[in-house]
Amino acid sequence: MIKQRTIKESVKETGIGLHKGRKVTMTLRPAPANTGIVFRRVDLQPHADIQAKADAVGDTMLCTCITNAEGHSIHTVEHLASALSGLGIDNIIVEVDSHELPIMDGSASPFIFLLQSAGVQELDAPKKFIKVIKTVRVEDGDKWAEFRPHDGFKVNFEIDFEHPAIAASRQRVELDFSVDSYVDEVSRARTFGFMKDLELMNSMNLALGGSMDNAVALDEYRVLNPEGLRCSDEFLKHKILDAVGDLYLGGHSLIGELVAYKTGHGLNNKLLNAILNDASAWKYVEFENEDSLPIRYIEPSLAF
Repeated sequence: MIKQRTIKESVKETGIGLHKGRKVTMTLRPAPANTGIVFRRVDLQPHADIQAKADAVGDTMLCTCITNAEGHSIHTVEHLASALSGLGIDNIIVEVDSHELPIMDGSASPFIFLLQSAGVQELDAPKKFIKVIKTVRVEDGDKWAEFRPHDGFKVNFEIDFEHPAIAASRQRVELDFSVDSYVDEVSRARTFGFMKDLELMNSMNLALGGSMDNAVALDEYRVLNPEGLRCSDEFLKHKILDAVGDLYLGGHSLIGELVAYKTGHGLNNKLLNAILNDASAWKYVEFENEDSLPIRYIEPSLAF
């Protein structure tokens, strides 16, 4: 059977929180089968656990925030969740001494490195997938997202920004993760922001830790980072990175095709809840061997 995954050993990293600009220490710890993804606020007494669940998502302004029943929250979980999804890790304890995760370089790549450094460990329990069996669609003005039945995990994604640097890049892509590699194609794409919005965000105590070390910065005409883009469609790939993370907050990998136009954190979560709240739209499935598995994951033995 295809088994659940965790990490082999604990690993620690320190970075800066994107929105408050404060130092954050994060420790990733192994967890038993059926634990799921648990964020643990160790700066609180007693420590507070926040389970990654679709209906735990609250604030989606500029990041994804999840909250527990006691009102304790953790912000900016989407990049780590995306990395966990890309590596097929089902169970982990994420300890943080702040209310937000470190932004790292603005992509999922540093989280991939940490997880692979810790090692990927299979557990003696079957890995469950959520297989979508009918199309579910959500809309917000001209923005929309839908999940269609498909034997695998495919993303058909389009963005539309009226900015010269983004308009000059590719704004539509299709990736099939039964053949395409999340690590190679998506994980290195950084978040991006516009200098014209920075003053407003700072006045709201947001993006205080933002810099060209952890984001692609744009003025009215061009990319300001001296090194430029990591790939020609980095803006588009980062939106896919976010969507993969947001959809993994359902606790299981989804099987189907995501088709989206101008979607963001709020709409991604709205779609996930629409799927899970419609019992006729999905079912749990398990797989016996790698040959039958419709999603490509890195082999545990290939972790650093």
